[in-house]
Amino acid sequence: MTDASARILVVDDEKLIRWSVAERLQRDGYEVLSAESGEQALEMVGATPPDLMLLDVRLPGIDGVQTLQRALAIHPDVAVLMMSAHSTVDVAVEAMKHGAIDFLVKPFPFQQLDAAVERALAGARTRRQIATLTSDKRGASALEAIVGGSAAMEQLRNMISRLASSDTTTVLIEGESGSGKEVVARAIHFQSGRADKPIMQVNCAALPEQLLESELFGHERGAFTDAHTQKRGLFESAEGGSVMLDEIGDLPPGGQAKLLRLLENKTFRRVGGVQELRTDVRVIAATNVDLEERVSEGRFRSDLFFRLNVVRIVVPPLREHVEDVPTLAAHFIARFNQEMSRQVRGISAPALEMLKAYHWPGNVRELRNVVERAFILHAGADEIRPEHLTPELRRAGTPKRQDKPVPQVTEDGLVLDDVERRLIAEAMERANGNQSKAARLLGVSRDTLRYRLKKHGMA
Repeated sequence: MTDASARILVVDDEKLIRWSVAERLQRDGYEVLSAESGEQALEMVGATPPDLMLLDVRLPGIDGVQTLQRALAIHPDVAVLMMSAHSTVDVAVEAMKHGAIDFLVKPFPFQQLDAAVERALAGARTRRQIATLTSDKRGASALEAIVGGSAAMEQLRNMISRLASSDTTTVLIEGESGSGKEVVARAIHFQSGRADKPIMQVNCAALPEQLLESELFGHERGAFTDAHTQKRGLFESAEGGSVMLDEIGDLPPGGQAKLLRLLENKTFRRVGGVQELRTDVRVIAATNVDLEERVSEGRFRSDLFFRLNVVRIVVPPLREHVEDVPTLAAHFIARFNQEMSRQVRGISAPALEMLKAYHWPGNVRELRNVVERAFILHAGADEIRPEHLTPELRRAGTPKRQDKPVPQVTEDGLVLDDVERRLIAEAMERANGNQSKAARLLGVSRDTLRYRLKKHGMA
């Protein structure tokens, strides 16, 4: 049975072989691309990934085996069928150890080519079916990664489960750095009907504007300096799957406009391109800043915010569900026991009390790092003890600081402005400078807080 929708890339430096094989495959209804070198083939794999690659062993420049390895690194799902002359059969067999699924000895009859191509594509279909059948297991595993028995974690898992039946809904995940936003995004993806498709991620704060837009939307050849080939962006590569946009608040204005268009019309253009391309992906945006505040400051488009804010999930900081610290610590100990072939029993009671007393500014990521550090620096220990923890954590085990004294009215009176200034300063400190959060702590509007900040010369 011919899979007429399959795309096949023929790579051979002999023009006659490329032409004859392509003609035969096109006659069978396949979409066929051709390349005369490994370098050209890799450009095509990156730009237009094929389902199957017919790859000659002997090529000018990088050889077939190197091309095979690099192609699988770019696109792991491509099936590779090697072609070789009698004198290079051993090399072709070696290539199969690196991921090739079969090989043809040249010259070969077309009937043999037809059978080999059909076998290769059938194998690819089987692998896709297996991936679909195991997607439920991956979804359950991803949901189990939301570790903790607190009410906050249970609510988070319930929210993710409710999203499983709606795999087109855009999701906005809010939470401090290290709180687990990426884990939540992966759980959302693998719980959905898109689980057998890729989930791709980019940090919007990590790349300059031009490179970020190219990463997201791809670019055409010659779109900018060093754009020597056409490139597919994440929204093409993740077709049918999900794209996680981390630190969405740092998306530049140009990228914001393009993302808004994609969310509204399901279309986009590559950088430097004029062709409208359609895409079917779920967008999962994540942020550790107050997007509403950025909208009010004119740094983030309000229309994009409303398009992203269809379903909002707030991942609580670890200090707000500190009862999960023992469970999380045990989870990381089990992971590092497996990864490092260790047999650490657990964590001692005094060390656990220190963990529970700590305020965790780095959230779950910091806890993971603390456990990993203890494993690495104290390899002979059978449990994690106080001396294995960081100085910050050991200090947290000392008696808690006394509450700040409440202002008292004395015979000399009390200046209310001084009290207000101190309360505002404390709220801003607890909110890490975030005015919206500080306003909520004080029970006032953000505009009121801004007025009082200016009044006291604190703005």
